[in-house]
Amino acid sequence: MGVPAISVAMSVYNNAPFLAEAVESILGQTVGDFEFLIVDDGSTDDSRPILEAYAARDERIRLLPQANRGLIASLNRLVAECRAPLIARMDGDDIALPERFARQLEFLRAHPDHGAVGTWTINIDARGREQPRESEDHPTSHEELLARLESGPVLCHPSVMMRTEVVRAAGGYRPLFRHCEDYDLWLRLSERTRMCSLPERLLRYRFSDAQVSSRHVVAQHVGAAIAFLSHEERIAGRPDPLEEAAALPALDELDRLFGRPGLGREVRAKVAPGIVYSPSALSGEGFRLLLDYVREGGARDGLWRTAGRLLKIGRPGRALRLAAALALR
Repeated sequence: MGVPAISVAMSVYNNAPFLAEAVESILGQTVGDFEFLIVDDGSTDDSRPILEAYAARDERIRLLPQANRGLIASLNRLVAECRAPLIARMDGDDIALPERFARQLEFLRAHPDHGAVGTWTINIDARGREQPRESEDHPTSHEELLARLESGPVLCHPSVMMRTEVVRAAGGYRPLFRHCEDYDLWLRLSERTRMCSLPERLLRYRFSDAQVSSRHVVAQHVGAAIAFLSHEERIAGRPDPLEEAAALPALDELDRLFGRPGLGREVRAKVAPGIVYSPSALSGEGFRLLLDYVREGGARDGLWRTAGRLLKIGRPGRALRLAAALALR
């Protein structure tokens, strides 16, 4: 078998209810010159037998089973295993429209200066019903992408097709940025290549309560803010203090690590507004961050309503502590 044009990289963990649709949507692409690499990351549902059945029917599928190691380890294994010059990401619960690969392949062949291209998406819920968009579409030019880089993810991760050599040269996915590994990768890629999204809705992107953005909102927001600090160091020509780090530092350690005062406070100010509507964040580690933000003089707009929200989710003690902090301000 020769070298394929595309390596499809999909990590699966307990995606059984949606897996057949996801796999079929890849096998049904109008461009068929690809290898389909699928890591089964220790699934405990029926994902493995579903994948084995598809692998037995289509020789393009290469199933890579492993004990559960987490998404980042799975993605890095996929990047290492890819044989094609292009990597197309895919998740086990999304649905690629038939022309997705054709459109992205055409764009990357016409734009050799671009190392990654995503697509716009159609949002769907767990039952496959279309949902209204709650955020603006992803940037369709590299210049627009750079202008929006600080605000968060600028590409839809499972919609992206990337040049393999560029991803490997950037170092792949960094384990310390768990839950925001894609954003950290976009920051590092933006320093060495051009990126954008096609203004076509070529992926049906599934939202559910089990997503990382729902369950790990605080870690995701904090990690993204710290990733951007590292990005600022690199583009300023300074060493990245987290280059060899195995885990994210505590916020109170940022000033010392980066040699700049006020960074812990800056991160709290960036993260706090994004967690006040999340019951899981307010019930967990996000509450301490929010209290510190208020005590450091952060804006109080809307935070009395957050105290009320804490009462509604059965956290009266935390509601009183937040109210007291606001009153002291």
